[in-house]
Amino acid sequence: MGIQDALHYAFLSNPISTGAAGYVKSAVGLVKDYVVSKPQVEVRMVQADPVPLWKLAAATGPFVRLAALSGATAVILGAYGSHKQYPKDNNREQQRVFETASRYHFIHTLALLGLPMCRAPFIAGIFMLSGMVMFCGTCYYYAFTGEKRFSRVTPIGGMCFILGWLGMLI
Repeated sequence: MGIQDALHYAFLSNPISTGAAGYVKSAVGLVKDYVVSKPQVEVRMVQADPVPLWKLAAATGPFVRLAALSGATAVILGAYGSHKQYPKDNNREQQRVFETASRYHFIHTLALLGLPMCRAPFIAGIFMLSGMVMFCGTCYYYAFTGEKRFSRVTPIGGMCFILGWLGMLI
């Protein structure tokens, strides 16, 4: 091995100098990529006119109008039930059932207002409205008349309420 081969090995071909040379080469490449500017791609955004909220809500169905009708009905029935004279023998239970029906009616009327923001508003809406008729309706009927002939439908209405809330989850 001559002096030329020894110098070549010492400075160029040994593992340490090969690794250091590779590191310097990659660092120079990164600096070059950073310093040399590349042409910028221009992205243009098209700005659409904002759509009024009432148009968005109207596009998903009649639920805002149904909520308005249900709210008016809840207020009317609430006023009637609070001024009604209940029979003396079953007074407290009928008032309690009326208060439950009125509370559920108001809460689920507010839930109807949120249906246009759901992904599947018709599924949740059908169950909510069915629950209002079957649960609140039968409770109102018992509170106003004292008859329990439709009381078997009340739990089905409660299940419809549950399915309506779960329908909002879809």
